[in-house]
Amino acid sequence: MLLASAMKHFLASFWLLGTFLHVCTQRAIPASEFQLEGDYLIGGLFDVHDDTGSVYHERPEAIDCATKPFTLSNYRRFQMIRFSVEQVNNSTDLLPNISVGYDIFDHCSDTQNFPGVLKFISANGSIQPWSDRQSVPSKVIAVVGPFTSTQSLTVAPLFMVNLVPMVNYATSSSVFSNKAKYPSFLRTLPSNSDMIDVIVRILQKFNWRWVAFLNSDDDYGNDGLDLFTQKIKDTEICLPYSKGLSDSTNYSQTFKQIEAQQINVIIVFAPENSVEPLIESAVLLNVTNKVWIAGDAWALNKKLPKMKGIKNIGTVLGVAEPVVTIPGFSDFLHSSKAQLHCKYAEQDKFCNQKCNCSCMNPEDILAADPSYSFAIYSAIYAIAHALHNTLQCGADKCNSNITVYPYIVLAELRKSNFTLVNNSIQFDDNGNLKQGSYSIVFWNNSGDAQEIGFYQFNSQVHFFIDDNKIEWHTNGEVPTSLCSPECPAGYIKKQNGIYECCFDCEICPNGTYVNITESPYTCIKCKDIEWSEEGSTSCNLRAVEYISVTDIVAILVLVAACVFVGMTLAMSVLFSVNYNTPVVRSAGGPMCFLILGCLSLSSLSVFFHFGKPTVPLCTLRYLPFLLFYTICLACFVVRSFQIVCIFKIAAKIPKLHSWWVKYNGQWLVIAVAFVIQAIFLVIGYSCKPPSPYNETSWYADKIILSCDISLKASTASVVLLSSICALCFIFSYMGKNLPKNYNEAKAITFCLLLLILTWIIFATECMLYRGKYIQLLSALAVLSSLYSFLFWYFLPKCYIILVQPHKNTQQYFQGLIQNYTKTISQ
Repeated sequence: MLLASAMKHFLASFWLLGTFLHVCTQRAIPASEFQLEGDYLIGGLFDVHDDTGSVYHERPEAIDCATKPFTLSNYRRFQMIRFSVEQVNNSTDLLPNISVGYDIFDHCSDTQNFPGVLKFISANGSIQPWSDRQSVPSKVIAVVGPFTSTQSLTVAPLFMVNLVPMVNYATSSSVFSNKAKYPSFLRTLPSNSDMIDVIVRILQKFNWRWVAFLNSDDDYGNDGLDLFTQKIKDTEICLPYSKGLSDSTNYSQTFKQIEAQQINVIIVFAPENSVEPLIESAVLLNVTNKVWIAGDAWALNKKLPKMKGIKNIGTVLGVAEPVVTIPGFSDFLHSSKAQLHCKYAEQDKFCNQKCNCSCMNPEDILAADPSYSFAIYSAIYAIAHALHNTLQCGADKCNSNITVYPYIVLAELRKSNFTLVNNSIQFDDNGNLKQGSYSIVFWNNSGDAQEIGFYQFNSQVHFFIDDNKIEWHTNGEVPTSLCSPECPAGYIKKQNGIYECCFDCEICPNGTYVNITESPYTCIKCKDIEWSEEGSTSCNLRAVEYISVTDIVAILVLVAACVFVGMTLAMSVLFSVNYNTPVVRSAGGPMCFLILGCLSLSSLSVFFHFGKPTVPLCTLRYLPFLLFYTICLACFVVRSFQIVCIFKIAAKIPKLHSWWVKYNGQWLVIAVAFVIQAIFLVIGYSCKPPSPYNETSWYADKIILSCDISLKASTASVVLLSSICALCFIFSYMGKNLPKNYNEAKAITFCLLLLILTWIIFATECMLYRGKYIQLLSALAVLSSLYSFLFWYFLPKCYIILVQPHKNTQQYFQGLIQNYTKTISQ
C-alpha cells in the first residue's frame, strides 16, 4: 500500500504530460509497424535506436529516437514481436474470435521516453493515479520490454503500481527477482545469476583462476560483477582486475593494467554498444593471446567475428541463449517488407513511433544477431495463454463478457505451463523461468558462433563442453591463466599477497601430507598409527613391531632362562647335600639357598619380555626382578660385611661382632631391605602402573610396541637397589686382600662390576636405539645380572665341591685363617 501511495504521488507529477498524451492520442495515426488495433493490446518497449549520450536539459523533454543511431539487431527483435502477435491472431485454438493488437514504442533512452510509458498506464487518454484501478481498465493488458536493466529499473515502478504484467525478454538483472519490489515482473530468459553460474563453470573446467571482469557501468553490468564476486568466494578463482566500461573509458590504460598483471582470461559482461568499441580497441592496440568470455548480450554478435584482425586477439568463447528456429518468421519478414510502408517513413507519428528503416532488406534483418528472439516469442505466447485462461476460451470462442484487468492476466501468467517449439515455459515464484538453457559458443575462423556445449537447468543442472571443437590460439593447447603455477604433489600453498591464487610452494615434512581437496594450504599431520615421507599426499599405516614369543631370539633367551633356573636348582641340591662342608658354610650356609631361590624368582621377569605388551605383562616385566634381586643384593651386602667383620673388625672391635651375632643382624638387614622394596613397588605400581606404549618417534614407518615404565613410580625402588649395590661393592672391596683361596669378597666385587657394566651398557643402548630389540636387550641385561652371580660366585664353589674336595675340609680352612691372622698381626 505504501508503494502504491508513493507511486500515485509520483504519477501526479506527470499530469501535464498526461494532458499531452491525451492530445497526441486524438490525432489520426496511419498504418504503422508500431501499432496494430485489437480487442486487447500488448505494449512493447524496444530500443530500435540507441541513445547512449547524456545531455543536460533545463526542463523535461521527450527525445526523438529516430534521430539516433539505428540498431539492426534490436530492429530484428522489434519485428519478432510483430510476427508473434500476428501468429497468435492467426491461431484458431489460442484466442478464437479475439484479436490481440500491439502498441510499440522506440525506447531508445532510459530518461526521456516517458510519454510512451505513460500512454500504457493511461485510460481514455488520461492518467488518474488516485482513482480506483477497477473503474476504467486500460486496453494494455501487459508490456513486453524494455531491453536493458537500467531501462527496466526506470519504468518498472510505473507498471508495478497497478500490477501491469511486465514480461521481459532481455533484462536479466537479479534485482527483479525481488517480488516485494517488482511483483508483476516476469521474464522469459534466465537471470544474470544463471549466466554467471555458466561462466564460473567454464573457468573451473579449464582451470582459469586469474581473470579480469569488464562490465558495462550500468545496472546490468554492475549486477553481473556483484554476482560474479559472490559466486567465486568459495572457489579458487581470483579477480585481480575489474573495470566498468563507459563512453569515457581509457581502453589503452585498461589493457595495460590487464597485461601488467599477466591476466590471460577476460570476461566481458556488457551489451553490444559497450563491447564493440572495446573489441575494436583491442584489435587496434594489438592485444593478443587472450581468452575472451562473452555474455549473452554479445556472444552472437554478427559484426565483430568478421572484423579484420579479430583472430589476433585470441580465442572468444560465449554464453548465449540457444538459437531456436521459429517457423514462419522468415516468411513474415519477406511478406511484411513487400508491402509499401516506405511512404510512411517520413510521416510524423506519435512520440517515438516512427522509423526510417521500413525499407530494410529482409535478408539483412535475418542475418542480424538472433539473441532474445525466442524470449520475445515466448513472452507474447505467455501473455496469449494467460489471456486465453482469463477469458475462459474454449475450442471455438472466448467469453468476451469478462472484464480483463492486468492483475488478472498477471495471476494467470504466473500459472503458465505450456510448451513452445519443444521448450517448456513455466515461471517460478520469483518470476524467473523454471527451466532454461544456454548455448556455449566459440567464434571459429569462419566468423561464426559455433555451438560447442550447453548448460541446462531445471530440477538438475547439466553442463557440457566439447573441447575438441575449440581451436585455441595456443596451437591446440588449452591456454592458462594463473597467478602462480600449480604446486607439485606433496606441496602446500603459502599465500603470497592478498589473493589466494598467488602463492609459494612448500613441501610437507615427514609425518604429514597434503590433501588438495580438503585444504591445499595446510600440511595435515598423520595419525599415530600412520606415517608418510616428505612430500606425501597420503599416509601409510605403520608396521607394528614387537618380539613375539615364537621369534628365534626370544626362544633362545627363554631357553637360557630355563637353563638358569635348572642350574640354580642343581646348585641348591648340591649345596644341600654338602651343607655341612666348609665351602657351603663359608658361602653363606642357609643364606645360599635364599640367594639361589631369589635368583630363580628374579628370572621370571625374562619370561614377560616377549609377546604383545599388556598391563599384566608390563607389570611383571620388572617387578619380580626388582623385588627378588633386592633380596639377593641384601644377602651379598650381609656376606660382604660378615667377611670384613670376621677377618678385620672382629679382632679390633670384638663388641660389634658379638652384637651382630647375638641379634642375627644379617637376617634383620635382609628383612628390612625386602620390606622397604616391597612398599616402594606397591606404592609406585599402584599410582602409575606400567602400561603398553606405542613408540612412534624413533621410526617414521614403524610402531614399536613396548611398555611405559613411569620414572617417578620406579625411582624409589631403583634408588634402593642401587644403594644396596653400592654398599655391597664398598664392603666387598674392603675384603679384596683376603687369602687367595678364600675369595668370596673378590667374587662378589667382580660380580658387582659385571652388574654395573651390564646396566651401563643397557642404558647407553636405550639412548641410542629404541627398536623392537630393546626388549631383547633388556631381557639379556636381566639374565646377565643373574648369571654374573651364578657363574662367578656359586660356580667356583661347586667346582671345589666336585673337583677339589681336599680343599673342602675344616683343616684346610683353619690353616688359611691362621696364616692370614699371623700376617695381619705382623
